[in-house]
Amino acid sequence: MKLQKGFTLIELMIVVAVIGILSAIAFPSYQDYVKRGKLADAFGALSSWSLRMEQVNQDNRSYLNGANCGVAAPTVKDFTLTCTATATTYTLTATGSGSVTNFEYTLNQTGTKTSTTAWGNSTSCWVTKTGGAC
Repeated sequence: MKLQKGFTLIELMIVVAVIGILSAIAFPSYQDYVKRGKLADAFGALSSWSLRMEQVNQDNRSYLNGANCGVAAPTVKDFTLTCTATATTYTLTATGSGSVTNFEYTLNQTGTKTSTTAWGNSTSCWVTKTGGAC
């Protein structure tokens, strides 16, 4: 009798199929994990910016510095931050780019958070997970 060495074609195809199935599940989960990390940067920047706007209002009795928002926007990778303000109100907006293109978050002077995202929308919180969960 001859001793066989190596793998059969069937065994190799089963391994390829298993790897394909695992990749189909793992890769989208990894992409969502990376997006959630980028969202945390935007949330931190909006919260920090809001605190600085409140300090300007406390010091000057206005959210404005001339015709501009009282505080310059922080820099966040993958998000563009903008401000719309009057003397008594402001709305801070983080608009995503790149892998977070369909994500936009806002925060105003009352602390109201809103979300318009690829994962779902909310008028009362920042959507942080697929399915629209806050």
